[in-house]
Amino acid sequence: MPGKGKEVAQERIGRVGQRRQVVIPRELFEQTGMRQGGFVAFTREGGGVLVKPKRPVDADDVLTSEEGAAVKKAEREMRRGKYVTLDQLRDELDNPRTRSRRKTA
Repeated sequence: MPGKGKEVAQERIGRVGQRRQVVIPRELFEQTGMRQGGFVAFTREGGGVLVKPKRPVDADDVLTSEEGAAVKKAEREMRRGKYVTLDQLRDELDNPRTRSRRKTA
């Protein structure tokens, strides 16, 4: 049975303006969580173009693996009732410990 268990995509029609601006139908705009002034990604797919909402990521907001590990450790300790001060966290980030590996015979 066609369409069973699958979402049936209804085709919506928009308009291309003078400066290649495309009007996205309101229903699709709201369903995808787009916002005015937001970003979208375009991908050429088959004979058409796929448009997906995108949120740009600031490179300064991305943690290194060491920073991520320190944050996870702090979260675990906080759940156990142990608190880490900001100075302790900064010290751990500034002075990462090298993990010693066990030697196997």
